[in-house]
Order: sequence, then C-alpha cells, then structure tokens
Amino acid sequence: MNISDGFLSVWRSLMAAALLLGLWACDPASRRVEEEYTKDDTQVEIARDVEILYSDSAVVRVRVLGPTLYNFVDRLEARQEFPDGIKMEFLTPSRRVRSTLTAKFAIRKQEKGLVIARDSVVLTTVQQEKLETEELIWDEKTKKVSTEKFVKVTKPGEVIYGYGLEANQDFSFWKITVPKGTIRAEQLDKAIRD
Repeated sequence: MNISDGFLSVWRSLMAAALLLGLWACDPASRRVEEEYTKDDTQVEIARDVEILYSDSAVVRVRVLGPTLYNFVDRLEARQEFPDGIKMEFLTPSRRVRSTLTAKFAIRKQEKGLVIARDSVVLTTVQQEKLETEELIWDEKTKKVSTEKFVKVTKPGEVIYGYGLEANQDFSFWKITVPKGTIRAEQLDKAIRD
C-alpha cells in the first residue's frame, strides 16, 4: 500500500463520516431533540406545590405558597415567578398567622430583595382589616410593603380608600399616602336601605 492509497482510504472514511453526520442532521427526530432542549430552557427550573419559609434570627417570619414556581437562573436577571398565584403568610414569633396576602401573579427579584404581587391583591389581618389593590411590593430587607396604585382598606366599621400605601409587612402599622375618603359602616347600611 503506497501513500496515495492510504490518503485515499482516509479520505473515503472522512467522507463517509461526513455523509452519515449530514444524514443524521437532516433526520427530523434529531432536530426535535435540538428544539426541545435549548439554552433558554435549561435556565428555567419549574416547581409545583411550592412552600418557601423566610426566617430572621432563626425564627420563621414568612411562609410563601404557590401552585407553580418558575425559577429563572439567568445570572443577569435571576428571578422567581408565580404565574398561577401566590399566598404569603406573615407570622408571629410563635408561628401564628398575623396577616395573609394573596394575588393571582407574583415575581421575586432576588438581587433587589423584592416581591411584587399583582392582579387582585388582597391582604387580610387577624384584626379583620382587609387591603385590596392591583399591585403590592414587599421589600424583604426593610420588611415593608408599599404601592402607588389605588387601594381600599376595609376595617370593622369603615372603609378607607385612596392612592398609595406604606405599611409594615405584618400590617401592624399602615398609612394611605393620598387618602380620598372614608365611609362609615352605618353610612353604607343606610345607602343600601335607601
């Protein structure tokens, strides 16, 4: 066997390998695998029936529940989304529920330490106070909740509404930034009767 025969043999082997690789790349099944597992897909973790506990000084302060969690592990914009709703329970040191927040959607921006709840946000307390708004932002670092949207707070005996709200995360202290009015319960009862 001379050098040209050896070269020809290697050349044929390379061409056969290239032909097989080309046929495999044209195979629809191989493309499906490529389409199913892209770089973007591997940057999202999906969890079902999630429970997350937040603690401070070894005491659980907040319990987060959600039917679905998308954990985006992108280094530039790491975030967690709750596309099917969220329930957050703010707890006393003895783990009793002090207030509960529900919303149809929420996103947690890990770098900023913010949870933004949107769409039909309702926060209720054990003192029978109820806050309703379309967006509420919980700052994990300052332990405060706030919004610039329209808010309605229902307390035993009155309803207060306005724009913007600042509060402690457990709603033990709150204030409406731009109050628009207060309606006493007896006024509501009279309006309903009339």
